[in-house]
Amino acid sequence: MPKADKPVRKTKASTRDGAGSRKKKDPNAPKRGLSAYMFFANDTREKVREENPGIAFGQVGKMLGEKWKALSPKERKPYEDKAAADKKRYEDEKAAYQAGGDEEEESS
Repeated sequence: MPKADKPVRKTKASTRDGAGSRKKKDPNAPKRGLSAYMFFANDTREKVREENPGIAFGQVGKMLGEKWKALSPKERKPYEDKAAADKKRYEDEKAAYQAGGDEEEESS
């Protein structure tokens, strides 16, 4: 006995009618600010790799997360200061970018 044909489900990706599609990101838009953890991870990643040669990519992330959790608030402070400065930079660049974008739309 042959199998009965199952009805084909359409997903958002397969409909291709634009529903659920995202607006393209502008490559000229400012980059988001990094978090305090990301500053820590960027500073510490190579040290973790040197201490554990041959470590898998996922394991590096786990070790960085454990080290971050073990830091005291005093040890986290420099990274949080960098993150705050980077957030300020992003907000300033975003404001300038949006102001520039408004002028271009008006002149068009």
